[in-house]
Amino acid sequence: QVQVVESGGGLVQPGGSLRLSCAASGIRFSIYDMGWYRQAPGKQRELVAFITSGGSTNYADSVKGRFSILRDNAKNTVTLQMNSLNPEDTAVYYCHARLPNRQYWGQGTQVSVSS
Repeated sequence: QVQVVESGGGLVQPGGSLRLSCAASGIRFSIYDMGWYRQAPGKQRELVAFITSGGSTNYADSVKGRFSILRDNAKNTVTLQMNSLNPEDTAVYYCHARLPNRQYWGQGTQVSVSS
């Protein structure tokens, strides 16, 4: 059974930091491209950060220089370090595992940035 489980969300003040973690099981993690997406109320889900199976990364322009995605193939995890958070980063954050012919989503974790 495939499981993709996010953790680490919460409430943080503007300028603060959070680290999200995603643990995947039931898949051959190392061959999957992994991504973090987010969806704010009333908006479409958008890509935040992406890391390929080979370790190449890509970031949305809105988070470049503030967020960092890392993967640990030994632990089957991918993390998203988020710094200098602002209220516009408030959203449900989803972990995504992708191959050309299949994909899996986590259930999401809420990140709220507010004073």
